[in-house]
Amino acid sequence: MMNRDEMVVGIVIFIFGGISALLSLRMPIGTFRLGGPGLFPLCLGIILMILSGAFILKIFFQGQKGQVKKEASIESSESPIQLILFLGAMALATLFFNQLGYPLTSFLLMVALLRILGIKRWGLNILISVVTAVGSYFLFVKWLDIPMPKGWIGI
Repeated sequence: MMNRDEMVVGIVIFIFGGISALLSLRMPIGTFRLGGPGLFPLCLGIILMILSGAFILKIFFQGQKGQVKKEASIESSESPIQLILFLGAMALATLFFNQLGYPLTSFLLMVALLRILGIKRWGLNILISVVTAVGSYFLFVKWLDIPMPKGWIGI
């Protein structure tokens, strides 16, 4: 039953990606250096089709092997508690983004999300969060010159 539902979702996403790619061809594509308004939806549509196609093939071949799915636990990615915690962390990050600033919010969000997703070792969690926060700060604020809220730390 679950494999059939997953297969239907994969097919729907594949069709959505195909429609997105086809409709994007009505807009100017431009070049990769100077992309037109149709380039981004075209790339997204193609990526959706590739990923959903791989998902459909995976589901198809798993169904032939007769694998049985395990029950969802709090630690699994299928847990509704995990989804609620994930969405709550995103909502809190959005709520406090201007007050805390981009660097601190991105660090705290990564700490929370990695913890929710199951990385229990604090050292690894902090390391990944620092690298992600610093890397995204330099990418968006320094390299691309996108103004972000500084918050109370003033970075």
